[in-house]
Amino acid sequence: MDYKQVAFQFGQIEEYQKDLLVGALGEIGFDTFEDNDKGFDAFILANQFNEIELNEVLASFGDELQYTYLVSDIEAQNWNEEWEKNFSPLIITDNCYVRATFHEAQPQYEYEIVIDPKMAFGTGHHQTTTMMMQYILETDVEDKTVLDMGAGTGILGILASKRGAKQLVAIDNDEVCHRSTIENAELNEVSNLASFCGSKEAIPATQFDIILANINRNILLDQIESYDKVLREKGLIFFSGFYESPDLDMIKAHCAGFDLVYLNHKKLGDWVAAQFVKK
Repeated sequence: MDYKQVAFQFGQIEEYQKDLLVGALGEIGFDTFEDNDKGFDAFILANQFNEIELNEVLASFGDELQYTYLVSDIEAQNWNEEWEKNFSPLIITDNCYVRATFHEAQPQYEYEIVIDPKMAFGTGHHQTTTMMMQYILETDVEDKTVLDMGAGTGILGILASKRGAKQLVAIDNDEVCHRSTIENAELNEVSNLASFCGSKEAIPATQFDIILANINRNILLDQIESYDKVLREKGLIFFSGFYESPDLDMIKAHCAGFDLVYLNHKKLGDWVAAQFVKK
């Protein structure tokens, strides 16, 4: 698949402004972001790129941001070289280590996850993925059935499997992510994870003990009803991909209509992950 690269340069940008812009770009289809010397590069499937939508997002920031951007084509086969230059190993906790296929193994960690990211989102480096992994490490997933929505590279499902989950379903609407999840499951010798390409319509008609949904606020609000239908009573659901204000209150209010009760949340930078339980 071919991608468009939008290289942003800013006169000055605060971290919270950058996070807000990344979140807004994510809502119009951008799925990968990399820092550059004066800003960041954003990537989107070429057939999803709409420069009018891009300029509407940028205009919503008014005079807050002084920026320039350059759009260029990037072929998918060049992406792995970029990851090898920029992807560094990551320690999530003192017992969980994430590395790429081209890094040295570190068998001293209880949970070592090997990810070949390709074009897929979800290497653990983004704050939302890190917080979701922390939740998995803190939660009893032994013998549980798990649904991972917006699976990206499959990293959350892979960690849940290594923690003893019985059966996992990973769903992403991007074909690259779908294939990446299958390949990464094989790399990590995970055999109990099924990967599907699609959205909420691809959720199997079965019951899950745990749901992981790391997407963005608008998609979460649209899909919460679908999650509720397949989540067992007293089942846990973990959300991420949004901000504390106003997003968290919006998600709490929407969940309340489906007897999904807020328990707690984590915050890393401006990003939030939250835990709910079904009554």
